[in-house]
Amino acid sequence: MSQRFSGLNQSQRMRLVFGIALFVAIGAFGIFMGRQAEWRVLYTNLADKDGGAIVAQLSQMNVPYKHAEGGGAILVPADKVHDTRLRLASLGLPKGSVAGFEMMESNRFGMTQFQERLTFQRGLEGELTRSIQSLSSVQSARIHLALPNQNGFFREQQKPSASVLVSLNAGHTLDRAQIAGIIHLVASSVPEMSPSAVSVLDDTGKLLSVSADGSGGTAVDAQQLQYTQQLEQLYSRRILDILEPVVGRQNVKAQVTAEVDFSQTESTSEQHRPNQTPDATAIRSQQLVESSNGAAAGPPSGVPGAVSNQPPGPNSAPINGAAQPLTGGGAGASGAPGGGGATKRESIINYEVDKTIKVVRGSSGVVKRLSAAVVVNHQSTTDAKGKTTTTPLTDQQIEKMTALVRETIGFSKDRGDSVNLMNAPFALEKTTMAEVPLWKQAEVLDMVRSFAWPVGTLLFGMMVLLGFIKPAMKTLAQNPAPTRVRSNELDAVVSEEPDRPQLMAPGATSEAQGPTAGALALEDARKLTRDNPAAVANIVKGWINGEAPA
Repeated sequence: MSQRFSGLNQSQRMRLVFGIALFVAIGAFGIFMGRQAEWRVLYTNLADKDGGAIVAQLSQMNVPYKHAEGGGAILVPADKVHDTRLRLASLGLPKGSVAGFEMMESNRFGMTQFQERLTFQRGLEGELTRSIQSLSSVQSARIHLALPNQNGFFREQQKPSASVLVSLNAGHTLDRAQIAGIIHLVASSVPEMSPSAVSVLDDTGKLLSVSADGSGGTAVDAQQLQYTQQLEQLYSRRILDILEPVVGRQNVKAQVTAEVDFSQTESTSEQHRPNQTPDATAIRSQQLVESSNGAAAGPPSGVPGAVSNQPPGPNSAPINGAAQPLTGGGAGASGAPGGGGATKRESIINYEVDKTIKVVRGSSGVVKRLSAAVVVNHQSTTDAKGKTTTTPLTDQQIEKMTALVRETIGFSKDRGDSVNLMNAPFALEKTTMAEVPLWKQAEVLDMVRSFAWPVGTLLFGMMVLLGFIKPAMKTLAQNPAPTRVRSNELDAVVSEEPDRPQLMAPGATSEAQGPTAGALALEDARKLTRDNPAAVANIVKGWINGEAPA
């Protein structure tokens, strides 16, 4: 083999060596790419502090990693993603850019009271931020707490307040219940904080929270609009549910417009009914006064003294008895002896006054009017031959469907509701599916990517093998024949009777040799000298020294 390799010229040797080296390199590259692991995302959108801590920990765990384009994600081999995440989670990574009450663990000696209060406030803000960021619609959040200093004067103490700034994920919104939940979460976490002292804003600067007096920008109007839309969608869904079983799916379209009254009214009325009969009335109080006085015949008479100064006797008339007739003075009248008497009776009765007080508060969100528009497609019939024809609905069918729609939405003529049902053929839109070429399909592209490295490496290796190695090996296999010819020539040259090539005389010819035999022999000798000058030099040296050939 060494003799064959030495028999190649310099260009053939370089081609053979380069082809073998390139083929070995291609084989090693193919093995390396075949064993190369698929990279998957470990974490994305990390803060710089967390990213540095995770990279340092991956280096300690001897886990290979690399950064995605732009540095937005850290990639690790696909078979180590879950294991690496669990191991990093056990170490508390990633910690997140928001620090909570763990800041209190790093209190250093000599901290002032102001620094302790500030550290507690920052920790409380961090914990609230983590809680709000756990919502599925919130991407990030920031909280600013205003905690005033408490003094000994109760009347001069200020109440705490808070401001919350939320950044939502793309395509997500916060409804009223979620905003109220955020407000109450913050207010309940800070002592003596009122929910009205919490303001919630989004990343566009729009105020999402509504104050106690209802002044929250357009939040109330948005809530009313949302209620109206939900009401209209509810009635539209009812119409579709009642008509689709009759005419089929995609054969009916319905739209409902609701006019809703959101005004709040309150009225108070006081009514007094006319006086009723004494038997039907209720007595609140009653007072009866009766008095009776004896008739005096004249001024007091008689001898002044104890007998004439005696007080009159007790009244003998009953208080609640029957009224005594009034009689004039006389000897036979009852009363004081010796004269007539007078009787007086007063009766006061207070009855309850019939009064009615009525307070009426009008509810908000009352439907004032409904308008429904319904379009029904023509009926489609298919005959035995498979031909499809469309026919309009009859007036009776339209009337029945209109009655169904009225009953579905709670039609009220007094309210001014209206229902319009129309029968018309639907315009069918022909959707042409664009045929994706085979070489543009996602499945084919994935398969090509998976086989790109193996097939490309194999083809490149075949090209090197056929272009460099095979021609060199073919030349190496054919090289011994001319070497043997040159050996015979050298044997003939160094022999005692060498068969040297002879030059024929000009014009000499023979049957064994042609006219150019001498020129050919001379050309062979020159070629031998060019190809193997060392052997020719040794031959000439032997001739000069007179040495016998070996």
